[in-house]
Amino acid sequence: MSKTEISRRAFLRSSGQAVKGSCIALTLPMILTACNRAEEARLRGEDFSSLTEEEAFEFDAISARIIPSDDSPGAREAGVIYFIDNVLANESEEVREVLRSGLRDLQSSAVSTFDVPYFYQLEEAQQDQLLLEIEESEFFGTVRFLVVAGMFSLPEYGGNKDEAGWNLIGFDDRHAWVPPFGFYDADHAAKGG
Repeated sequence: MSKTEISRRAFLRSSGQAVKGSCIALTLPMILTACNRAEEARLRGEDFSSLTEEEAFEFDAISARIIPSDDSPGAREAGVIYFIDNVLANESEEVREVLRSGLRDLQSSAVSTFDVPYFYQLEEAQQDQLLLEIEESEFFGTVRFLVVAGMFSLPEYGGNKDEAGWNLIGFDDRHAWVPPFGFYDADHAAKGG
């Protein structure tokens, strides 16, 4: 088993904890609505509906560190930022303020630690250092949850562009499966069953 498979499996195990620490609790209808709007916005190249250009750059950079690109596409290539933008458009001002406040704190850390005004302008190692420092915060928990939700949503709803998230985990989206479905079925068929 390769190192990539092990790290991906570890990631997927830990992604079940993504909702922990998040100030957003999404229901399936909320996710589907946000995904649908996100896909429409991405396809039309629209401006963001709730994020400023600066916030979009910042959240996109954070997303790219949560699910980075390596030998496969990451959150940036999957268009997760459009999913985040549309979820935030439907959230309360209180939730948006948690994220804006957390982003301002992160930018302050970028300035005080590296003398750079924006997180997205930092090198990856510097970004990782700052994110590790806030890993247990409500801000980071919420962003991580949104990134994971956007990465593995249905592609036609936004995020998961070109099925990047599904390819990452080896999910094969088939409308119908042809027998035999697994070892048991093949064995059963071979024995004349």
